[in-house]
Amino acid sequence: MLKMDMEYTKGILFVRLDGVLDRKNCYKLNNYLVPVILKHKIKYLVYNMYLLEDIDSSGIDAILNSKCAIKANKGKICICEVASDVKKEIKKLRIKETASELTAMDLIKV
Repeated sequence: MLKMDMEYTKGILFVRLDGVLDRKNCYKLNNYLVPVILKHKIKYLVYNMYLLEDIDSSGIDAILNSKCAIKANKGKICICEVASDVKKEIKKLRIKETASELTAMDLIKV
């Protein structure tokens, strides 16, 4: 089960993930999030992974798809508050990582 909370503020889309991001539910990112990014030409994305319990290769691919969409809009992507359970997997993404959403805002600096 994956819950996805999205909030758009100050030109940044914050996506808070809660649960497990795996093959069964990575469609939520691929089918809902990526089209929103492309349709609205969103340039800045911050993933908050504080409540993310687990992620598999399909989940990694889904996050990479959103990274490609952001890059297509000439934007920046950042990950914050990565839970210790998924830290090792998230390192594979090679996406900037910060401690909090506030520091992510400074890093992206719209």
